[in-house]
Amino acid sequence: MTGNFDRSLQLVRARRCTLATTAVLAACVAVAALRSAPWPSNLVWTVALLMPVAAPLPGLVRGQRRTYAWATLCVAPYFIYGVTEVVANPAVRAAAGAILFASLAWFVMLVRYLRLSRGTSPGVQDTPGP
Repeated sequence: MTGNFDRSLQLVRARRCTLATTAVLAACVAVAALRSAPWPSNLVWTVALLMPVAAPLPGLVRGQRRTYAWATLCVAPYFIYGVTEVVANPAVRAAAGAILFASLAWFVMLVRYLRLSRGTSPGVQDTPGP
């Protein structure tokens, strides 16, 4: 009985950590985008850059395992941007480093939730394959 309680507690913590890292990544991206362009166009740029992190948000809040799985693909644009800007643009190295770190943390939290929730979804079996 305590094993199931511990697992569900870990699952709740992983979900909360995932949502927290999602918020941190969104904040880093918004700050970097708002600083990168002049006033009217930076709002459009910010909204465009926040789309990959905002798209899976409803499913993440509801705790849908499938959304956590495909949200790992939404990390790629931020990771690529972070690596490119850290290497090529010294002027935005700090912001790009923060985005890179936050995107990696978001990816790790998504995978952690998926590993902890394995076998708890309806229709999913924990039996190994052939």
